[in-house]
Parts: sequence; structure tokens; C-alpha cells
Amino acid sequence: MALRRRELIRAAGAALVMPALARFASAQSFPSRPVRIIVGYAAGGGTDISARVIGQWLSERLGQQFVIENRPGAATNIATEAVARSAPDGYTLLLATAANAINASYYDKLNFDFLKDLVPVGAVMRVPLVVVVHPDFPAKTVAELIDYAKANPGKINFASGGAGGPDHMGAEYFRLATGTQMQHVAYRGLNPALTDLIGGQVQLVFATVPAAIEHIKAGKLRALAVTTLARSEALPQLPALSEILPGFIAIQWYGLCAAKNTPADVIAVLHREIQSGLADPKLKARMADLGGEAMPMPAADFGKFIQADTEKWAKVVKFAATKAN
Repeated sequence: MALRRRELIRAAGAALVMPALARFASAQSFPSRPVRIIVGYAAGGGTDISARVIGQWLSERLGQQFVIENRPGAATNIATEAVARSAPDGYTLLLATAANAINASYYDKLNFDFLKDLVPVGAVMRVPLVVVVHPDFPAKTVAELIDYAKANPGKINFASGGAGGPDHMGAEYFRLATGTQMQHVAYRGLNPALTDLIGGQVQLVFATVPAAIEHIKAGKLRALAVTTLARSEALPQLPALSEILPGFIAIQWYGLCAAKNTPADVIAVLHREIQSGLADPKLKARMADLGGEAMPMPAADFGKFIQADTEKWAKVVKFAATKAN
């Protein structure tokens, strides 16, 4: 009888130890095969390039290929759903962006819940927006822009690269924060929007720094401010909008997310290597070349950041009274 009791105790102990050993083994062996990073945009754009930069770093650090898979369409929703429905094992990751935070309220019917069906792995990079106007535009500062917009309600046309994007919503957020009235003109891409701004067909764009910086340097556009909390390393002479509008932040950001229930130890492996990359001078320089800045933070803080960003854009979408068709 005593022997039987000892066998039961050993069996119970083994049952408790085995899950822990399995989790340890999963972390020790991960990744044992190639990992996919799903990108919701076509190859060649800033999002795709950013995914390839961090993917190459992870490949070199972890000894397995991190393969970029482009699934453009529906403003990143196709890619996001694919990851949300993938096996929760860390072998399928999403290159998440500010578009995901916006889409949560911009689209009424999605087949996934961005905040519930995915978990944060690691923030990678932030890309400031820059407020640009035509050189002949009367306002030379943000304060003058606000005054001009209030004195001329509805007479400023601001352009974006597409309805619902971070550049569109950044300008809507500015309208909300300043109580100004401006008209939105959506283009199929940021480059044609900037072309028409240079040509004088529209008056204002909240552009990503990489898209606008050469036009700014060439004197074709006048930059008024960046939309990060602090000044941008790429355009250090410009004030941050938060200096005029405290707390204002409207950025494009990139980070990796995985399907919910992905083992915490697998996420920890990925997060550790992402953080190592964000501290590497060469990788930081590569991000700077893309107009971005490294965005190091604990995975839990990245989750809080996503939550806060999603809630902020929900308020802006409601204010703008705009939804996806």
C-alpha cells in the first residue's frame, strides 16, 4: 500500500513538472524552423522594408530564416486576420502598425479583434509625421496655421494618402485638438498627395518624414512641426506639435505581434532579440535611414501603448464621423 502511495506521489509530481519542462523545451528549441512575418502592404514600401530590417536581424540572431510574406489589401486587415487565425506557436508573426489601431474603430465589421486576438511581442520603430504646407502658404508656424484655419473655416484642403490612414487621422486629430475646420481630400497614395501639395492644389499634408523629407530639403515644401512628443532626429530644427498642443502624438509605428495563446517563453525569446537589435548602433542607423527611430520598451508596455493608441484613434474616428465604406 505504501509502495502504491509513493508511485502516485511520483506520478503527480511528474504531471506538475512535465508542462514546465515542455515550456522550457519550447523556448530552448524555438525557432526550429523558418518563421513568417506577415506584412499587410505590398513589397517595397516603408512597412515592408521595416519588416525586412528586423527580420534579417532575427534571422542572424536566432539561426532560422524570418521570411517576409506580403498580404496587402483591406488596409492591413487581410494580413492581421491571417495571423489572428494562425497556430499560436510563434512561427507566424504580424508586422503591426498604427493602421491596426485605427482600423479597430474605422471598420465596423472585422473578423477578428485586434486587441484580443493578438498579443504584443515587441515594438520596433516609430516614424514621425511632419506637417507640411506649400511654401506660399500664409502660415509659417503651427500657431499661425491654427489662427489661419480658425479665421478661414473650411477653406484649407488637407490631403492624405488614403482615407483612414495614419496621415489622414493625424490631420483629423489636429482638427479635434485645435477646434478647426478643414476639408479632407483622399489620394491613392501619399506621393500623389504630396505632388498636388507642391502644385498648390491642396494646402496641407500630415506626411511621414521619409515621404516628405527630400521635398523639404529641396525647398518645395515648408515643414511646420513633427508629430512626436519630442523633436525628431531627422528634422531636429522643427518643433514637436506637443510643444504647442501638450500631449499631441500621431505617429506611424511598427511592431511584432503574435496570435493569442502563443507561449510566453516563445514571446520572451523574440522580445529579447528585438530589444538587442534596438540597442545595436548599426540597426539603429538603418532605421534612421528609413526616417524612423528605435522604439525599445518591455512587451507589457508595448501592449499598453497599443491599447492607448487604439482608444485615442477611436475618439478621432468618432470626431471625424468617418468610416470605411
